[in-house]
Amino acid sequence: MANPRSTAQIAGHPIHPMVIPFPIACFVLALVSDLAFWKTSNDFWATASLWLLGIGLIMAAVAAAMGLIDVSADQQIRNLSDAWLHAGGNVVAVVIELYNWYARYEHGNAAIIPTGLILSLVVVLILLFTGWKGWEMVYRHRVGVVDQPH
Repeated sequence: MANPRSTAQIAGHPIHPMVIPFPIACFVLALVSDLAFWKTSNDFWATASLWLLGIGLIMAAVAAAMGLIDVSADQQIRNLSDAWLHAGGNVVAVVIELYNWYARYEHGNAAIIPTGLILSLVVVLILLFTGWKGWEMVYRHRVGVVDQPH
């Protein structure tokens, strides 16, 4: 049986794994800048977090669209429980960060300590789990892996 196939691709390279580093980096760096704001109270870090959350949400939407194309186009992927845990966890993370971004946009720096910082930490922990599940799909279930070039 052939490996599960990634249909959202460029020249045979799956797009989803190309774009996921961007929201992950943004959400992790938002946590780092929240910690810096907590320690320094410098507005720069609050602004950095707001921008990182916004950019992370935009890139997460792109990654989600590519992942959704892959899941909807291949029955083998849809049959993997790891795929649903990966997708569901990421949806939860994005919803949390959407609220986190909105609270900061609406209430400014007051939304960061402690709530925004805690939400950022929770999302990073969720991303550790969903990242693990994503790699399980690649390394154990060979999603998007081409064993024999066409």
